[in-house]
Amino acid sequence: MFQTFEVTSQPDLGPARLAALREEMRAAGVDGFLVPRADLHQGEYVAPRDQRLAWLTGFTGSAGFCAALLDQAGVFIDGRYRVAVKSQVDLDHFTPVPWPDTKLADWLREALPQGGTVAFDPWLHTKSEIDTLVTGLDGSGITLLETGNLVDRIWQDQPPAPLGKIMDYPAELAGRTSGEKRSWLAEQMAAAGQDAMILTLPDSIAWLLNIRGSDIERIPVVQACAIVDAAGMVQLFTDPSKASELPVDPAITLRPMDDFAAVLAQTTGAVRVDQSTAPLAVTRALQTGTAQIHYAADPCILEKAQKTTAEIEGTRTAHLRDGAAMVNFLAWLDAEAPQGNLKEIDVVTALEGFRRQTNALHDISFETICGAGPNGAIVHYRVSTETNRPVRQGELLLVDSGGQYLDGTTDITRTVAVGPPSSEACTAFTRVLQGMIAISRARFPDGIAGRDLDSLARAPLWMAGQDYDHGTGHGVGAFLSVHEGPQRISRVSEVPLLPGMILSNEPGYYREGAFGIRIENLIVVQQAEPLSGGDDRKMRSFETLTYVPIDRRLIVPDMLSPGEKDWLNSYHAQVYDLLADRVATNAHDWLKAATAPLDEPNS
Repeated sequence: MFQTFEVTSQPDLGPARLAALREEMRAAGVDGFLVPRADLHQGEYVAPRDQRLAWLTGFTGSAGFCAALLDQAGVFIDGRYRVAVKSQVDLDHFTPVPWPDTKLADWLREALPQGGTVAFDPWLHTKSEIDTLVTGLDGSGITLLETGNLVDRIWQDQPPAPLGKIMDYPAELAGRTSGEKRSWLAEQMAAAGQDAMILTLPDSIAWLLNIRGSDIERIPVVQACAIVDAAGMVQLFTDPSKASELPVDPAITLRPMDDFAAVLAQTTGAVRVDQSTAPLAVTRALQTGTAQIHYAADPCILEKAQKTTAEIEGTRTAHLRDGAAMVNFLAWLDAEAPQGNLKEIDVVTALEGFRRQTNALHDISFETICGAGPNGAIVHYRVSTETNRPVRQGELLLVDSGGQYLDGTTDITRTVAVGPPSSEACTAFTRVLQGMIAISRARFPDGIAGRDLDSLARAPLWMAGQDYDHGTGHGVGAFLSVHEGPQRISRVSEVPLLPGMILSNEPGYYREGAFGIRIENLIVVQQAEPLSGGDDRKMRSFETLTYVPIDRRLIVPDMLSPGEKDWLNSYHAQVYDLLADRVATNAHDWLKAATAPLDEPNS
């Protein structure tokens, strides 16, 4: 079993730990200390050693930070966690702060009206992040101080750094060899007049070198940093013992992570650094030597996002395998849930079991979100032995899950009815479905970004005075992170959507204390087929990758337009055609009924 259900949040320990941190702050002569969720690699998922925010506050969400001052401590959380944070932190000592609605600089100005010194660890914050904060604090009398990590000084039983083995990733699945990628990168540097490049994102390094790892649960990456020179030679900084099973490559030199700062200081010439992903400490180390720093984006990020033909084909195959497992699971759920004996943990355990039956599951791609009734309204809910709720008649069950397979990463959400659903739930579900269909059917010209499409998914909800507090879609990797940039379908995403980019399509609606609804498929950007009369310009569209039935019992057919009904019926026909021969015999009849045309009676 990959997923565990122990209670990981310990809000009762927060006050004593905060008091100890404040003692360290006083000893250091500072008025505050910033505690981010991120590690030095700035990833969403961090190893136990780097879970400083959760250790200090109890908050276990995947994004956020704490600004701990001598007299107050703000826990900054986005819209996904504004419900969950209330039960994860001691509200007498930590104050939830809506972010990014409230900027850190504005909060500090109000909290420290007389000015003061706020410390931070430069290995855990990017240069761009600190530059933005410095600008926001201009004229406030508040200064920022780079220090060692004050949390680490009081965390007596801090876990060791992970030592997961590195694996070679097949070029036939990647679509390009590591040598080809490194030659491409060397050409990029030569064109920009650069002698070296610093990479600190594990997924960029994994993509570039065609390697995968196991340092982080759910995400097959290696915790490492790299320096790549203009000839495509790589110095890889990680524990060398991780590479004992990796073929020797003369272009790659392994060095301990402890050498990274010293080697940076000795690096000469024009050196490229991504100031939005690399920790500020990288810049500081380079500044101690003679390097000329060129700030520019990590080019691997955008190149990695545009999947090769092999990666897309592998992802299609992974989704068919995963889709069959999901159908087997949903058929089981429909038979078992009415008996009244299931709890959320039972559902999660069963789903992982069905995925394991594929004999190809490497890991789950994230902790399965399984919210029954009001728990479904907690966007990133994680069931534990403490919160494990029965699956009850008349309620909705939201299940958001995914698998890591060698040939692709999956992420799917289905909301299902347990017993007869309420009319309110059906109406809301249908609006969410309309938004998901709108994205699925979208055709758009070159240059369109995620922000330009985001409102398509929200429009049906907006017409009813409703919305949701998360993006409509995130990028997804190929046997890499289930959350991958730079592509997104979001109000803030300015990145043009390019062929080969894989994204989620997941509008939702959440009624706190009642129910949650989300419907999610993965999609990939493609060149659109021209219309019969021709297009005035080159257009793009989405190919759907996820094929699993959508619960027809929750749909109000009269709310759908003819075009929306046609899309749904066509989608369900494809689901049946693709999966009928892949599902278990006892799930076949369920699949046939679940994919029947909308104008036929529900099963």
